[in-house]
Amino acid sequence: MTETTSARAHLITGGFPPGSQAGHDHDYARLRLLGLLAEREIPASVANDFADVEKWLAVSRFLITYVAGPYPDAAQCRALQQWLEAGGRWLGLHGVSGGRAERVEGSRQRRTVKTEHHALLGSYFLTHPPICKIRVDVTGGSPLTRGLGPSFVVEDEPYFIELQDPESSQILLTAEYGPSAAHATDGLYPTDTSLLADGKTRVLGYTRPVGDGVVTYFALGHCHNPAIRAGRTVDPTDTTPLTFRGSWESDAFAMLLRNAIAWGMGM
Repeated sequence: MTETTSARAHLITGGFPPGSQAGHDHDYARLRLLGLLAEREIPASVANDFADVEKWLAVSRFLITYVAGPYPDAAQCRALQQWLEAGGRWLGLHGVSGGRAERVEGSRQRRTVKTEHHALLGSYFLTHPPICKIRVDVTGGSPLTRGLGPSFVVEDEPYFIELQDPESSQILLTAEYGPSAAHATDGLYPTDTSLLADGKTRVLGYTRPVGDGVVTYFALGHCHNPAIRAGRTVDPTDTTPLTFRGSWESDAFAMLLRNAIAWGMGM
């Protein structure tokens, strides 16, 4: 079904349930990503979830997903895997490593339920402490990180993700969040499986092969607006502004996305 020679991209951005922002300004992220694709004159189709993903994969070389809640079901994962194995390239951003969540007794936080799409993506979201400044360390040489230098600083949600296939994953970005983040998974998961072997570093970006194709994931990219905050219970510990763009305002993140688009389109 896959036409890997097609010079098209497919972009999925949206929340769950349908029509919900689910804590993120998807309109902003969608426009920024479409703008970056337009810089290279790359035609793109757009969706809010994975409902008809197989139809668009058949005519796309590159898939970009920025979602909070929507995730591919078992049949859609099979279509994605076949497309990847035939040479497709998938860039997952931020909340793509999440998905379905369940309530945890005694906690206001939810626990992510691991499903088929985490294995295919290669990562599984555990939690994140409050938004903070993060020094992101760039590891290894890759076209995806060209021009970034050894590190850069952004303000974003400090994601805890568990790699699903560490041996086949080339780690691109890491960060140390410090002692204040040490107990973020307490009461949610038996152990903090996001920690690397050094006991302090966590992965924020990686790339991994799937057949003749490749998956890349970057955990950065949170954004919200006043309407999103107005619909939430007030959290007195949250001091972030009502309009938050975080990494999206960083030159380093923009470079990372431009590199990823060139990579995804084989340019």
